[in-house]
Amino acid sequence: MARSRPDPSSAAPPDPFLSGLRKPDLTRLAKLGIATLFDLVLHLPLRYDDETRLYTLSEAPVGQPVLVEGVVVESDIRYRPRRQLVCHIQDGSGVLTLRFIHFYQSQLKQLAPAARVRAFGEIRQGYHGPEMVHPRYRIVAEGAPLARALTPVYPTTAGLSQDNLRRLIAGALAQCDLSDTLPPAALGKLELPPFRQSVLLLHTPPARVAAETLRARRHPAWRRIKFDELLAQQLSMRVHRERRRYARAPALPPSGKLVQDLVARLPFALTGAQRKAWREIERDLARPHPMQRLLQGDVGSGKTVVAALAALQCVESGRQVAVMAPTEILSEQHYRKLAGWLAPMGIGVVWLSGSLSRKDKRAALAAVAGAEAKVAVGTHALIEEEVEFADLALAVVDEQHRFGVNQRLALRVKGDRGTQAHPHQLMMSATPIPRTLAMSYYADLDVSVIDELPPGRAPVTTKLVSEARRAEVIRRVRDACMAGSQAYWVCPLIEESEQLQLKTALATHAALAATFPELKLGLLHGRMKGEEKARTMAAFHRGAIQLLVATTVIEVGVDVPNATLMVIEHAERMGLSQLHQLRGRVGRGAEAAACILLYQNPLTATARERLKIIYENRDGFEIARHDLRLRGPGELLGARQSGIPMLRFADLDADADLLERVREMAADLMRDDPDAARAHLQRWLGGRHEWLKA
Repeated sequence: MARSRPDPSSAAPPDPFLSGLRKPDLTRLAKLGIATLFDLVLHLPLRYDDETRLYTLSEAPVGQPVLVEGVVVESDIRYRPRRQLVCHIQDGSGVLTLRFIHFYQSQLKQLAPAARVRAFGEIRQGYHGPEMVHPRYRIVAEGAPLARALTPVYPTTAGLSQDNLRRLIAGALAQCDLSDTLPPAALGKLELPPFRQSVLLLHTPPARVAAETLRARRHPAWRRIKFDELLAQQLSMRVHRERRRYARAPALPPSGKLVQDLVARLPFALTGAQRKAWREIERDLARPHPMQRLLQGDVGSGKTVVAALAALQCVESGRQVAVMAPTEILSEQHYRKLAGWLAPMGIGVVWLSGSLSRKDKRAALAAVAGAEAKVAVGTHALIEEEVEFADLALAVVDEQHRFGVNQRLALRVKGDRGTQAHPHQLMMSATPIPRTLAMSYYADLDVSVIDELPPGRAPVTTKLVSEARRAEVIRRVRDACMAGSQAYWVCPLIEESEQLQLKTALATHAALAATFPELKLGLLHGRMKGEEKARTMAAFHRGAIQLLVATTVIEVGVDVPNATLMVIEHAERMGLSQLHQLRGRVGRGAEAAACILLYQNPLTATARERLKIIYENRDGFEIARHDLRLRGPGELLGARQSGIPMLRFADLDADADLLERVREMAADLMRDDPDAARAHLQRWLGGRHEWLKA
């Protein structure tokens, strides 16, 4: 049977329900991410207040939110210690004070003596007895019925009250089509409740519901919402992947000659993991559809040489390659490696960077435009308007998570030149991606993993050392450098900050220069000019600098086999991924290496946990799994990943079991029921296209 591919429609017109609101209210809703009627349906509560049980004043527990009722016996405005409205209520079993620091004059009339008040809030012991400060209250008649459902408390913004939000959401629930997008047979197999039942329960849960399962988001209704959200994400990724099958790219069949020449010239043998990754890339490049493959491997696993093999297959077909890296240091490192491997084979390699002189830049641009340079390496300078490729067929993006979608897209467009053919894309990451993250946010990519290190690499010993033992660390650094090794001393800031009293690269360099008059020191930080950084790194490479004091600009791309020791200042302030990347700068030769994490007490619980994880683990994938648990996918992927829809409800760590079932369901729907897939995407993503990735 013919199968149509799910494809969300173009943006729908504004909902009449919302278009009737005042502009200030629309603006406030927009701040909450609410632009459609269905956005209101999915604006789920943060928590719930239980107003289904009424306590007497004498029995009401202290320190937790409760509902009480009483008759006002006294109400007046007090001026000491500050202006406030104080109201006393009683119910025959006791007396309670209601205190309002911010109030309207009309409230004094509402809370007049003899009025019956039902108040919800937390009771605490005040100076004159039990009191509630700023309770939520209303005037009621004696015997007024209690709420039959828990009261939802929604995320909101200034100027948008809970009552208004509840009214809007109730209207949306009444008007929206809440029928299921999933086939009935699939629902039964999944053992999940219907969508309508789930949404209504989450907005108005009955009093008998297990409150803890709601709070922890383990209730079956929450599971259904999470499943649907993950399914929408999976479908959108699969749509994007499917579209690539219909896009054109230059087929780059391998002749193998240049590739074989390079492999023969290398002073090392490729690992089994490198050969496997290369075979996968080789097959992709030979196809007339754009490759979009992620090559990931731990620090020092040898991704660059695999990228070089991909570049050679492209060059064998007479086409050009662009290699883009996020920093000048990393891009220059790639340039030096690739030029060292490819230039002796007669292949032109140029470097494009913002630090080049005008003359050198003009020469590089001309070489790229005239196809004399088959490989162009650079930073985001590669995507500047003045850069024109003669025949770009492969784009390699290193540390791809550091680039935004628009930047990666701009590089792809460089290969179009009116042909409507996209260049192949090879993205590399030395930050291992946890399995659940790869299954969700990278589901549209083909993934190759280099999961073994080259032979002969010495393991890196990690040591946690308190700042109080700084003198011991200094002795260790002196001994290592005097014995012929080189060392890094990493600092998190460049200059003093009043907010963060951290050691800085400038101050530390000055202090260490005074401490080590017998050593040759260098300084490297992000504010130095490109030429200065290049000179410093070149000196460190050739051993003219024994101790390099640097900021985290050396996190990726620096490869000095003789560097066997690293000291990281204020390691408690850094993330797991950054610590792992920095640690990977040592241990790149045959000598034993060590990484000393200097920390300052007292440690927060989170900092203590991070340091424990990095101390106990050397496997980048295991560290990445912990990083995902601690930081969540949004921070782990980087704020610039604006093309990826962040998950609002599902948790990739806690809901990993759902993700497995979601992947099966997405495949089934795409194959057997494209109409259901389209309906599900339309419900969750509407006409928005944030889910498309470049």
